[in-house]
Amino acid sequence: MPILPMFPLGSVLLPSVFLPLHIFEPRYRQLAHDCLAGEREFGVVLIERGSEVGGGDTRGSVGTVARILEAVELPDGRWAIGAVGTRRIRVREWLDDDPYPRADVEDWDDPDPSPEAAALAASVVATLRQVLALRSELGDAVADATHELSDDPVLISYQATALSPFGPADQQSLLEAASAEARLTQLATLLAEEQVVLDQRLHIDDDHS
Repeated sequence: MPILPMFPLGSVLLPSVFLPLHIFEPRYRQLAHDCLAGEREFGVVLIERGSEVGGGDTRGSVGTVARILEAVELPDGRWAIGAVGTRRIRVREWLDDDPYPRADVEDWDDPDPSPEAAALAASVVATLRQVLALRSELGDAVADATHELSDDPVLISYQATALSPFGPADQQSLLEAASAEARLTQLATLLAEEQVVLDQRLHIDDDHS
């Protein structure tokens, strides 16, 4: 695969998930120009330590390719961009950041799911909807529990990860899972733990009401 422009972020991008970006740093303005003049693709990796601004960060080695769907250059040179995650990648080597972060990457496709993956995905989605509904009942800001998901277990594993109320570290761990089944199994465990915590919160609230 050719060298890819890279956009390290403080959040995890997953395949099939929409990414809105507001670009103001000069180096990433240049990245936007170059991407739009070429393949319209760039890589997104999680900043594990450090800042999104100015460099000096520690970056993850597994990320997602983002494809630009829409882009508007504002009068002052900033960009408003809408992109979507398309596929998972591994970083083989980071190159210098001139004029912006770049890396030698390789695609990292999920293996074909087993026949059991569909049932596992359905179970994870059911638990996810319960968790989101519970958090909403408790007044937390969460994704819509009725959000429509794909029928493909691989895509479901990524979509469910994106919708789950977990932080970047957990999402990065899920992105790095070896297969859809491994990702769904990990999600099932995390969601079951979350459900226990939420049930306890709900009972505490009921006792105090």
